[in-house]
Amino acid sequence: MASTSAARTAAGAVKVVKPIFSRDLDEAKRRVRELYRAWYREVPNTVTMYQLDITTPQGRGKVREMFDQNKHVNDPRVIDMLVIKGKMELQETIHIWKQKTHIMRYFHETETPRPTDFMSKFYQGHDP
Repeated sequence: MASTSAARTAAGAVKVVKPIFSRDLDEAKRRVRELYRAWYREVPNTVTMYQLDITTPQGRGKVREMFDQNKHVNDPRVIDMLVIKGKMELQETIHIWKQKTHIMRYFHETETPRPTDFMSKFYQGHDP
């Protein structure tokens, strides 16, 4: 009998998780905006330092696209983890710990995907 009452109280309890950095969603969003501004300011330097074959507006557009990929995330802990990863990428880029090919990989993701069905492959001339 005691085990069933303990099970009921355990099932009704909500687990409170410890925040990584942000206490709430507003603080997490503020951190995202700070990271976005840092990346936005760094794009001209990155284009110059790495001698990239892109323009500054193209680089800033890619930064916007990368941030828009995760705009649906609402959990502050997940947002904090994404911000941490973004800061690590920014630091690696600023200190030139990356090579040109590492940065140019981000720009190949916007290419059109290869066709998957037979007729599209046939029209495109790809092998099956």
